[in-house]
Amino acid sequence: QVHLVESGGGLVQPGGSLTLSCVASGTSFWLYDMAWYRQAPGKQRELVAAIASGGMTGYEDNMKGRCTISRDDAKNTVHLHMNNLQFEDTAAYYCNAAREIPETRKLLNYWGQGTQVTVSS
Repeated sequence: QVHLVESGGGLVQPGGSLTLSCVASGTSFWLYDMAWYRQAPGKQRELVAAIASGGMTGYEDNMKGRCTISRDDAKNTVHLHMNNLQFEDTAAYYCNAAREIPETRKLLNYWGQGTQVTVSS
């Protein structure tokens, strides 16, 4: 079982920056692929950025060059630094932890409660 707690959301002006953090409690954090998703009102949840257990990263197309995902396995933490935020980045941002158990192929998938990011002038 993994419990995820996000922080760092808030109100920011267009062009501003924010860093979101997600702290995981539980065991074997380093085995999990971590990701940030977001969901705007009336829209589906979408992937923003992901970082695999080995450190490889990936980004949603319109976030490339505007955000950086990183992880600190010693602190069970994953960060999402976002810059040049725009109105359309307004959403609830969710932390996700996922891994597949090799022996059983069972997928473990956990979500945090989310942190709100509002871009407004």
